Amino acid sequence: MMNNNQAAYDRAITVFSPDGRLYQVEYAREAVKRGTTAVGIKVTEGIVLIVDKRINSRLLEAQSIEKIFVIDNHIGVASSGLVGDARALVDRARIEAQINRVSYDEPIDVETLAKKLGDHMQTYTQFGGARPYGTALLIAGVSDGVFRLFETDPSGTLLEYKATGIGTGRAAAMKLFEEKYDHSMSVNDAIRLGLMALHEATEGKFDVNTIEIGIIRADEMVFKKMSRDDVAQFSSEFSEKSTEES
Repeated sequence: MMNNNQAAYDRAITVFSPDGRLYQVEYAREAVKRGTTAVGIKVTEGIVLIVDKRINSRLLEAQSIEKIFVIDNHIGVASSGLVGDARALVDRARIEAQINRVSYDEPIDVETLAKKLGDHMQTYTQFGGARPYGTALLIAGVSDGVFRLFETDPSGTLLEYKATGIGTGRAAAMKLFEEKYDHSMSVNDAIRLGLMALHEATEGKFDVNTIEIGIIRADEMVFKKMSRDDVAQFSSEFSEKSTEES
């Protein structure tokens, strides 16, 4: 329930409350927390992004929901929160990547792109007449042979992680990563860990048929969305292992 003190300060994005809070930004973060869970894992051999698309109706075509996007040959993102907001940020990221190629004849640095997106998101916390983006992004890529994994949120905060999660199951995923993450694990083991994190985040209710996986391997250095057959193989392997353990 909103108290009177909060009500006086949550109407405008540009007004701080007496205790230094921007309520509209906090509300945007809540929108992200209600989104589907996405995880990113960086290891020696590459990076993995995995998203649970959470299909709520059997009438919905699962492939019509996209939560992992290719930005450039070497960069991909996963989103959680408002899908339309994520799509707008993805379009902007793709334009920035292409501008860099046209201007400098080289692929954009992953950190540079992440900072540009973070700066853009931050401007929507500073000026009236617009609301903050209600989405968070995991930005995975490779620059100069180094794998990078960044997370942005509606405030424009930009953090780099070895493994992280966004969305409704973030806390459960982060707890698992703290316990089981190993930077030297293989990419395939990272995928298995990511699936385990989604399983924990959804309390065992996730549907293996609605998983989306994006990956960069050291031997290719290209971001690709994994084919449905490959995803099904990992998902069925995970399901069989979970059944045996239970």
